[in-house]
Parts: sequence; C-alpha cells; structure tokens
Amino acid sequence: MEPTSNSAADVLVLQHLNDDGPGFLGQWLDEQGHGWQVFCAQAGDAYPASVQGFKGLAVLGGAWSANDHRPTLRHAEALIREADVLGIPVLGHCLGGQLMARAFGGRVDTLVQPEIGWHAITHSGSAAARRWLGESPEAMVYQWHYDSFVDLPPGAELIAGSPACAHQAFAMGKHLAMQFHIEITPQKISDWLAHPGESYPALVQRFPDSVQGPRAFADGTALHQSGSEALARRIYTTWRSHWPA
Repeated sequence: MEPTSNSAADVLVLQHLNDDGPGFLGQWLDEQGHGWQVFCAQAGDAYPASVQGFKGLAVLGGAWSANDHRPTLRHAEALIREADVLGIPVLGHCLGGQLMARAFGGRVDTLVQPEIGWHAITHSGSAAARRWLGESPEAMVYQWHYDSFVDLPPGAELIAGSPACAHQAFAMGKHLAMQFHIEITPQKISDWLAHPGESYPALVQRFPDSVQGPRAFADGTALHQSGSEALARRIYTTWRSHWPA
C-alpha cells in the first residue's frame, strides 16, 4: 500500500520501523479518500519539521522503547506537542501511544509481564470511552508490547485496561493514545511471527496467560480480526470527527 503523494495530505503518519507500517489505518484512509503521507525513521526518512497544514497526526508502533535515546522519538514527541497546540488530533498506536504519554507529561515503564497476542480490554463506560470504543464494554484487540504508559499525563482520562496492562487507552481532549494495535492486519501478524525475537519462545512458556503461541495467534486472528477492524473504523471515524475544517 502506497501513501498518497500529495503535499496537501490530510494526515501525517509517523512510522518508526520498517515492519510496523500503517496497516489497516492506511486501508481506511484510502477507503475514505483521505490523502496521507508516511515517514519511516528506520528507512531514513526525516520527519517533517512541523505538523502545520495537516488535519490529523497518527503515530505508529515499533519494537523500540519510548524511553530509548533516539532523536526521532524526541522529534515525534515535539510534533505531538505541536499538534496539540494547533488543535490537530493525535492518534497513538502502541509505541505511538507511549510517546503521547511522555510528550504530555506521563511516564512509560516496563510491565511485570508482556502482552502478546489477542487479548480482551475492558473500557470504563465513561462518555469518552463510549465515544471512542463503542457501547460494548469489552473488545478483543491485538497486543505486542513490553512497556506501557504507567503514569498518565495531567488531564488525561483512562478509558480502558486489561488484566496484564491497567492502562490500555487514554483520551485527552481530541487525542487518543492506545497500547494495543488497532491497525493490525493478518499480514502484519505474519510478518512479526516470522521474526518474533529470541526471547519469544521463553516468554510463551513463562507467561502463558498473557503471551500466546503461534497456534493461538492463528486461531485468534480468524476469530477476532473482523471485530478489530470494526473497532478500528469506529476509532478512526471518531478521530476524524475532531479534524479541523
């Protein structure tokens, strides 16, 4: 999938690693006829100096820690803060959500146990939770993370959690930060499972309640991908409703 090559694109997408691209987000933007530009740090793309002129900012995930000393991560945080000042809604996916937490004054740290695979989140039932996540209090979403935003930024509202990760999503004005991968596609899952990291087999054995094996991945994708895409459409549509005219 190729991003729109258009200086007047509606959406700026910040990608960190080559194997963690826009996925379903790109598909949805194309379906809706929205122009978008993606810049990938690992591919050597320089992130734009400003978000001015865009209507929405989406920040993707990646295997890096939000606390790593990488100039591109700090650049992403600066763009997140600028977007807030300019009234441009920000949507963070996994690492992107963690960078939002840091950018706005929260804290990211390593969890007691990782979450890998399809897991249920439960939302708070607040007006913001229902607006972003729908009326059903529970959803099955795709996870692959070791860290999370353990302290929320001032003014943020926690709207979802899970047994292994208390802070799954927070809303903050026009912005939404997610710990889960709502942009997931079967192709992304296949790509990640092809190179899961040396520690993955041991994690499956050590944390069977929160780290799934390949068979559970496949079964979960067959059961939950369509529901994930339906939730993604709701989240992305709500995000779009906050774009400036």
